[in-house]
Amino acid sequence: MKILIVEDDVAIADLLTKILLTKNYQVKQVDDGLDALDIINKEEFDLILLDIMLPGLNGVDVLKRIRKNKVETPVILLTAIGTSKSVVEGLNSGADDYIVKPFKIEELQARINAILRRGQNFEKPKQKDQIYQINDIILNDSTKKVQRNGQEIKLTSKEFNLLKYFLQNKNKVLSREKILENVWGINFNIGTNVVDVYINYLRKKLRNDHQEKIIETVVGMGYAMREEE
Repeated sequence: MKILIVEDDVAIADLLTKILLTKNYQVKQVDDGLDALDIINKEEFDLILLDIMLPGLNGVDVLKRIRKNKVETPVILLTAIGTSKSVVEGLNSGADDYIVKPFKIEELQARINAILRRGQNFEKPKQKDQIYQINDIILNDSTKKVQRNGQEIKLTSKEFNLLKYFLQNKNKVLSREKILENVWGINFNIGTNVVDVYINYLRKKLRNDHQEKIIETVVGMGYAMREEE
């Protein structure tokens, strides 16, 4: 497994490199956003650890550019406390997760393991087309398209997977822990609010001109999508 560290704090970058090397990962590191774009265009990586505050080009802009170029490498954003606006923008631009500095190495390792483990399941034999539907929402798992009332809704890959999980479990209340486990591959609560962030993204896109809140919050339990009677 090959990991790229994009971090301008030399102490943090060196520490991460040292730890990841002991876990038998191949590691490269750069300290500038433009240099990151250059190496990502030349080499393939299994994961990118991407700091948001970078010289040359900030991490969110790096992320936007690589996603525009159809680079689907998983990305974990590294962020300082107080940059929540950038985190939200980064997640909406295609980041898979984020972690706030200062962070525990064990927590970062857990997130890395979860993302890489999920990635190992991507190349599976193709199966017949599967269509999931609830009310006027239709998800085609073959074409990766979603429609509501005949109108196509553009979703990111993470939003698509989240919606698919809801449709596979319609009328059921899904806890944040279950969603983390099945959509992000994290099998325990590591204190991230990424589920809530993505629920809000999905609600806004699915709601469009409709008035009802399609994803219900069940206080103290989680979220549910229910069929209309």
